[in-house]
Amino acid sequence: MTTLRLASLLCGIGLAWSATGARAADPPAPRFDPQRLSQIVKTVSGDDFEGRAPATPAEAKTVDYLVAQFKAAGLVPGGELEGGRRTWTQSVPLVKTEFRGTPQITLQVGAQRDALAQGEQIAVRAALDGSTAVSIQQAPLVFVGYGVSAPERRWDDYKGVDLKGKIAVVLVNDPDFETGSGDFGGKAMTYYGRWTYKFEEAARRGALGVLIVHETAPAAYGWATVKNSNTATMLDIERDKPAAVHPKLEGWIQRDVAVDLLRRAGLDFEAQKKLAQTREFQPQLLKDASLSAEYAIDRQVIVSKNVVGRVEGRRHPGETVIYSAHWDHLGVGAPDAKGDRIYNGAVDNGTGLAALIEMGRAFASARSKPDRSVVFLAVTAEERGLLGSEFYGARPLYPLEKTVAVINMDALSPEGTARNFSTSGSAVSQLQDLLVEQARGFGLAYATDPHPEAGHFFRSDHFSFAKRGVPALSFASGNDLVEGGLAAGEAASKAYTADRYHQPADEWRADWSFAGMAHDLPLLYRVGETLANSRRWPEWGPGSEFRAIRDASRSERR
Repeated sequence: MTTLRLASLLCGIGLAWSATGARAADPPAPRFDPQRLSQIVKTVSGDDFEGRAPATPAEAKTVDYLVAQFKAAGLVPGGELEGGRRTWTQSVPLVKTEFRGTPQITLQVGAQRDALAQGEQIAVRAALDGSTAVSIQQAPLVFVGYGVSAPERRWDDYKGVDLKGKIAVVLVNDPDFETGSGDFGGKAMTYYGRWTYKFEEAARRGALGVLIVHETAPAAYGWATVKNSNTATMLDIERDKPAAVHPKLEGWIQRDVAVDLLRRAGLDFEAQKKLAQTREFQPQLLKDASLSAEYAIDRQVIVSKNVVGRVEGRRHPGETVIYSAHWDHLGVGAPDAKGDRIYNGAVDNGTGLAALIEMGRAFASARSKPDRSVVFLAVTAEERGLLGSEFYGARPLYPLEKTVAVINMDALSPEGTARNFSTSGSAVSQLQDLLVEQARGFGLAYATDPHPEAGHFFRSDHFSFAKRGVPALSFASGNDLVEGGLAAGEAASKAYTADRYHQPADEWRADWSFAGMAHDLPLLYRVGETLANSRRWPEWGPGSEFRAIRDASRSERR
């Protein structure tokens, strides 16, 4: 984005922050010590922390460590109230569901009945709507295109169809994905393209179930990922009305199953898919087609913890800027080729925890308190579906309508300094604009997410706030390294993804310099400081799917 375009945008919507990076009146940004960052990552990713899985003995060790670090940094407790005083934590009840036996799923079209194999043709999730048993008998099937209802885009795939007692069959991603242009911004995935939205929207409309058609390119991952993520133990936050966001049956089907289903119902899959990319699409009741399902569920509630520290604002303590990072990883699991079973999570997300602790130290030791409060939120169960941040969003400790913005830190690079940085996804907001402009004062250029179609914006904890209207972003380390350029940065990223990401090999290394984090964190400090000492409220860009929610909170803010 050019300076001229940004200045026009800020002027047009009334935002009065500096458009030239750090201001002359600002004190120098604090220094972040690479050795301190390294030591924190080394500690939390040590074998004695056993991969930091929620609801295990390792959780207690991790929470105790974070509380001690927050205290030492000079923060005050920011968690739930007990006896009129804030504690250091927020309890996060999680619902754990597992299948008892193998689900029996049958697809029928006319007189032909076919059993669908769990994990092979279909991937059904252990029910999260509160059920302990699911018994569906010949539920009608309705093809609803991309399953999108977007009033701000004048788009409605449902057209008033009655889904009660029926199973919705839905395409993954957005209507624009195939063509790369249209009302949804081209290849970049919007909230409407995310599978979680499709489940939730159909539930709001009373659907008995939802089957998402898997295709590798628009999903951004293969069937193996779908199978592994949806057929084992499921976790969700404990909800007052789980059926309001979870249909009774949630699952995916292979593309060839969907193609054959529509063919037998008298429809052409590709023709219907093409129609679904237009406003003229009409939902199609699949003639003589139905689905039956029988399975039992074991359901229990476990309790995990978010850890919360705070610097209270001196003038407007009821208004909050949040820095967040998830503390959990995958725990102890299947051994790798070396026999290592501990998934240490050094980069993911020991680096984010180090950044969060040291950011808290910087704000707590500043010469004067910020005008607004600043909260440092270490959330649980990110690796199981952003559940710690989702719970906070559903039951916030500080009102969301008075939450100014959220800056999330997830899997930062412990390597050397880069000339650039990025963010997860490409959602347009004044918060993003502020970050980009402030970065220039730190010698950092903004590089857009190279794969916006993969929906990275929806895969980290900031999204739990964004979907509730709070401007939020997740910072990503740059790939244009001072030593080695783009070639070295890309090579390091690919090596991490292939050899260490979500593997036991994600361990602390003595040769990590942490120079890049030490260089980038003052930028994130400056952005948060600017927000904390402003009377402005960053907004989402025109046409954003999150803007209407934020606009609705203005009267509550006043």
